[in-house]
Amino acid sequence: ESTGAVQECFSVPRSQLPLSLSRILLQVPSEKILRAEKGLRNAILARAPHMIRDRKYHLKTYRQCCVGTELVDWLLQQSSCVHSRAHAVGMWQVLLEEGVLNHVDHELNFQDKYLFYRFLDDEEEDAVLPSDDDKHEAEEELQETLLILSQIGPDALMRMILRKPPGQRTAEDLEIIYDELLHIKALSHLSNTVSWLSHVLCVFAFYISVFNQGEEGTSWYIIQKGSVNVVIYGKGVVCTLHEGDDFGKLALVNDAPRAASIVLREDNCHFLRVDKEDFNRILRDVEANTVRLKEHDQDVLVLQKSLRPSSHGNIPAHFKYTVMSGSPEKILEHLLETMRLDIHFFDPDPALDDFVLMHCVFMPISQLCPALLASQGSEQERLDYSVASKRRVLSLALRWATLQGHHLLEDDTALSFVGVRSIHKHTHAGIESLTTSLHRDLINPLAEQEGPSTGSMSSFELMSSKDLACQMTQYDWELFSCVHEYELVYHTFGRQAYRRSTANLELFLKRFNQVQLWVVTEVCLCGTLSKRVQLLKKFIKIAAHCREFKNLNSFFAIIMGMCNPAVSRLSQTWEKLPSKFKKFYAEFESLLDPSRNHRAYRLTVAKMEPPIIPFMPLLIKDMTFTHEGNKTFIDGLVNFEKMVTHFIVVYNIPHSVLVLEALVVLTLFPPPSDAEVSPASKNPQEVRNYVRQLNVIDNQRTLSQLSFILEPRRS
Repeated sequence: ESTGAVQECFSVPRSQLPLSLSRILLQVPSEKILRAEKGLRNAILARAPHMIRDRKYHLKTYRQCCVGTELVDWLLQQSSCVHSRAHAVGMWQVLLEEGVLNHVDHELNFQDKYLFYRFLDDEEEDAVLPSDDDKHEAEEELQETLLILSQIGPDALMRMILRKPPGQRTAEDLEIIYDELLHIKALSHLSNTVSWLSHVLCVFAFYISVFNQGEEGTSWYIIQKGSVNVVIYGKGVVCTLHEGDDFGKLALVNDAPRAASIVLREDNCHFLRVDKEDFNRILRDVEANTVRLKEHDQDVLVLQKSLRPSSHGNIPAHFKYTVMSGSPEKILEHLLETMRLDIHFFDPDPALDDFVLMHCVFMPISQLCPALLASQGSEQERLDYSVASKRRVLSLALRWATLQGHHLLEDDTALSFVGVRSIHKHTHAGIESLTTSLHRDLINPLAEQEGPSTGSMSSFELMSSKDLACQMTQYDWELFSCVHEYELVYHTFGRQAYRRSTANLELFLKRFNQVQLWVVTEVCLCGTLSKRVQLLKKFIKIAAHCREFKNLNSFFAIIMGMCNPAVSRLSQTWEKLPSKFKKFYAEFESLLDPSRNHRAYRLTVAKMEPPIIPFMPLLIKDMTFTHEGNKTFIDGLVNFEKMVTHFIVVYNIPHSVLVLEALVVLTLFPPPSDAEVSPASKNPQEVRNYVRQLNVIDNQRTLSQLSFILEPRRS
């Protein structure tokens, strides 16, 4: 009987098991988590022993407990890798799920409240207090422990939120779910539906299989952790699905039996689940809030209605219509008709900003300019309507010209349109002035260089690490600020199709590769072991200062250079590196972790205030992911939702804040100066010249050969 009961439970989600049985099925805590629990407890006893003590509540005494709120406060004070209270809650939730931290009344969710929690080592009445050596060791390893928990904490937080009944999820919970879902591959084409999914998704763990072929379809699943095989009777395994993939939707849409079995490839896979009733309700809600404009029985514009809250408390919320798809002309017509005339063209207008950034994908200038001129209204129309129409066209034209910058000067149609005086007699001077200001010369500061045969450590070891990072940041900012947002669009959609240059973007990417190779080159050309150790310390210091200056481009370039196989294999060199620097490097390297769509990097960036020089390769990856995961045209209509998604990526480029506010940002957030971020250097010009003329070996085979000369393979 017991065997049958347990076997039956294996097909039931753990979150639905009775508490006692779920405890039985929980895995034994891993050695890593047990060590983390012991280290955190000992560190608290060393730094804040008052946090663990007997507590009284409602005439009852709870032995050796901590308070949830105090635990969260303590974590936030210990490390910059803890980004928010919610992040800290997720880190404690990891220990709670593994059973090494327990709520005194056995609640399964950690809460940032006045609730009592007890470490596993304090469960026994005769719990042993740590020795001085134990406390010292815990403090030595604390940052490494926090780093590990900070990486897995967000997953635990997500599981905890998704285990809540949908009606009990707070606004903060929904925001966390929404942010997570935006980076799931299966939902990349459903951005407008994600907010609905945030309310209904649940998380489940399975142990053998999810469902079998021929069963009734009751849910749609997304793989959050692990992988599965898709098995069809008579054919065997037909494909394998991994994290971010989904399955089970077809049976719900067609109201048909399951067409295949889903079998787990590994233990303890986690899935996000949407039940059939919720799935169909979302589809009905989406369709009910969709407005379709037809011409000749064909859709020409598809809008979706959503509730927009008012910024003023005494004004009720109102509905707005978002463009989902449409013909280029109808999208333009709708945006002009709904354009607000009471705002300046520098003010943000998300729908218009989406259009002016992405129009090159679906409406070339040769098509856009005539459409704008035709939209001004005819002489037969009423005067007030005609004036309003012209004002709308002018506003869009100014926004477009401001965004496009010098790119407009490359197109005869655009130049002709910008010069049309009939748009409005009082504004031609403004446009002419704007056009004149767009003429600027962009120089290429990097010259082609041959690889050196000797390192330059003798030169730059005398330079302050902070000065080097400061000058690198200033140079990176110069390059980055020249990258126009359009270059990202052209790079993603194929610059050949638009016959446009992406020289500034390529130059900035080249700089990233150059800094990366600089690190590898200097290490591989350093023949003395002790000097190589000093080099590693120097690069770690420079990286730390780059991060301090929010120059994530050079920061990651340096760390990736140290991760290069030609450097990482130098075990004798790394063994001599002081433990303090090893810990710094481990923390920095963890930000390169690609899991969960580079969550560690995104959490770090989210905590920073502009100006920030971002990790450009990841921005390009985001653009490419969005482009390849979504069709540009659906049933002959422009997939405008895809354009919006691309705009969101570009919008989040930290140096621009908003593409139309580039000049404003440069005024409000100028690049850091020597006086602001670095002490006066004895040779500022020497440092400046050095970082702008890095000599590197751009050949991985040569670098590997040099590495093996330094430290031959061990037999």
